[in-house]
Amino acid sequence: MTVRSGVVIPEAELAWRFSRSSGPGGQSVNTTDSRVELSFDVAGTSALSDVLKTRALERLQSRLVDGVVTIAASEYKSQWRNREAARERLAELLREAIAPPPRKRRPTKPSKASVRRRLDDKKRRGETKRLRGRPHD
Repeated sequence: MTVRSGVVIPEAELAWRFSRSSGPGGQSVNTTDSRVELSFDVAGTSALSDVLKTRALERLQSRLVDGVVTIAASEYKSQWRNREAARERLAELLREAIAPPPRKRRPTKPSKASVRRRLDDKKRRGETKRLRGRPHD
């Protein structure tokens, strides 16, 4: 399973479980195991480098149980489509988890002209409000 360029998860590291789905299926819903659970051991994988693994473990911390992330799919009638949905969801989850952090913001100073404009507007606004008051005798 390809997560992104350079990151491929071997099928041997994916664990599948199948069960009866509570979703659509009519009379066949009680006889077919169309619900899919896909588990992936993030902590024990060899497909991710140490940096990517640390990043994924940190970002997926709330979803992990003993270092394993589990995705469930039961929205389709067929097991095959649920397998594809689970695989795609896991790939997207890992893609977001191993993405590099955003660049730090470089603080900038407002230009002298923008500071002058802001102060002029404040003075103009204050003058407008002052003129609204009662005239002093």
